[in-house]
Amino acid sequence: MAQLRKLGRPTAHRKAMLRNLVTSLLREEKITTTTTRAKETRRMAEKMITLGKRGDLHSRRQALSYIYDEDVVTKLFEEIAPRYQDRNGGYTRIYKLGPRRGDGAEEAIVELV
Repeated sequence: MAQLRKLGRPTAHRKAMLRNLVTSLLREEKITTTTTRAKETRRMAEKMITLGKRGDLHSRRQALSYIYDEDVVTKLFEEIAPRYQDRNGGYTRIYKLGPRRGDGAEEAIVELV
């Protein structure tokens, strides 16, 4: 099984941060964050889109247990997932931006394809 990145956070904080990032990505369809966070966000966002493609009640409940906002889950199942019906993975794209001004962390943009 693939290793999870710890991102320098306790487990509960890390999980909450990733849930927030995935919720924001699906709501806005484009977010800016650090490169390592972007890679972890991509993993979970693609799993959520795959759930949306399945489209059954169990998938919706699984998505609701991870994504904070009910409106985002509705958008995922009604707008986002049908867009990728013919696509087998690769729903997100990461662009690297370069170092952040304050602390020099590598920044990236995560967006839906």
